[in-house]
Amino acid sequence: MSAIESWTSTDIRTVLEKQRAAFLACEPWSVEQRCELLERAIGLLVNHEREIIDALTADFGHRSPGFSKGSEVLSPLATLKQTQAELAEWMRPQQRQARAGEAWVQYQPLGVVGIVTAWNVPGYMVFSGLAGALAAGNRVMIKPSEFTPKTSALIARLIRSVYAEDEVAVVLGGADVGQAFCGQPFDHLLFTGATSIGKHVLRAAAENLVPVTLELGGKSPTIISRTADFKDAVAKTVIGKLLNAGQLCVAPDYVFVPRESVETFIGIAKAVVAGFLPTLKDNPEYTSIINSRHYERLLGYLSEAREAGVELVELNAGAEDFSNATRNKIVPTLLRDPGDDLRVMQDEIFGPLLPIKPYDTITEVIAWINARPRPLALYYFGNDAAEEAQVLSRTCSGGVTLNGVLSHASTEGLPFGGVGQSGMGAYHGIDGFRTFSHAKAVLRTAPNPA
Repeated sequence: MSAIESWTSTDIRTVLEKQRAAFLACEPWSVEQRCELLERAIGLLVNHEREIIDALTADFGHRSPGFSKGSEVLSPLATLKQTQAELAEWMRPQQRQARAGEAWVQYQPLGVVGIVTAWNVPGYMVFSGLAGALAAGNRVMIKPSEFTPKTSALIARLIRSVYAEDEVAVVLGGADVGQAFCGQPFDHLLFTGATSIGKHVLRAAAENLVPVTLELGGKSPTIISRTADFKDAVAKTVIGKLLNAGQLCVAPDYVFVPRESVETFIGIAKAVVAGFLPTLKDNPEYTSIINSRHYERLLGYLSEAREAGVELVELNAGAEDFSNATRNKIVPTLLRDPGDDLRVMQDEIFGPLLPIKPYDTITEVIAWINARPRPLALYYFGNDAAEEAQVLSRTCSGGVTLNGVLSHASTEGLPFGGVGQSGMGAYHGIDGFRTFSHAKAVLRTAPNPA
């Protein structure tokens, strides 16, 4: 099975049955065994850092090596090590109250977990999901994205080099293979991707009543309060937006700015980008758009906005000519108050375009957010405790970072997941361990009195 480049449904089911048989034939893995399995993943990241970065660069065309190292090597390394350090505590039975007798919750592995990852941070997703699934004592099957073929092939080869096929297996292939994968009778399925695809995944999983965790993204708003450290807020928002050229599920999708401060926002944004990306076109630190389909999609947003009379502000410090740009690079662009009917305000952007929405009161901001599907992330910059509390209590999002962006998603002690259209369920840290475990209720009844 190891030489297969594009799997069939039969191939996938064969490995799934092999993993389930191995799972049922053995005692549940001990904490020591699970830590050793995690150690193998740690070794892959430590020993193959350069290959991982090079594969990602090849798949994207240009991709920031620093971002790749941080997101695809150092971050999952920290996750795996923290998982090892805390696993023994997670595995302990949890005592519960009982009117009579002794009660506890005992966490046991589910069996075989399927993981489907997206293309934007593929290494992080594979190893982060693997950390939780292995920590819970499961066998694991992974379907990485076909949009990053070199990275997916490398991950398959690396996984194969340290894990037996009945421990961890990587399934390669296109959308048809992904569809077949999601229709298998896993004991749990973790999917990361677009909301439109998530609906199909949920339908496929329902045929076998497979529990599903969906991380689907969405349009994540940033709110800059009048009480914020304005320069810091603009800098963090813009830098967060341009990491991986905006191709992150928790990237700031649009930003609310006090109406009187829009010009100041634009000025600071220009200075910030000029400082860390003085050139763009041939700068390897400025990541390309993953493929021509997404590149054309983003250009379409700009074209529609331009035709609608929206002011477009390019953050192009070197005044470089992108008319003959290669490698699918797009100039970072601010869109000043685009209409709500435009596609840039309807779709998740997933690119270096940042709409600015002027506002007068925080109440109208909250109402605007609540009139739309619940986002994966929300960011609030401000130093007004009452206003902060209002935003937290009156909006619903997968997670929130206050006076920053992105950071809650990489904090292992917090659950990571969406709500409503941005997903269901959560993982990371102990929440991942519990997602991939069965919480078995156990009651030992009290002895009858003599």
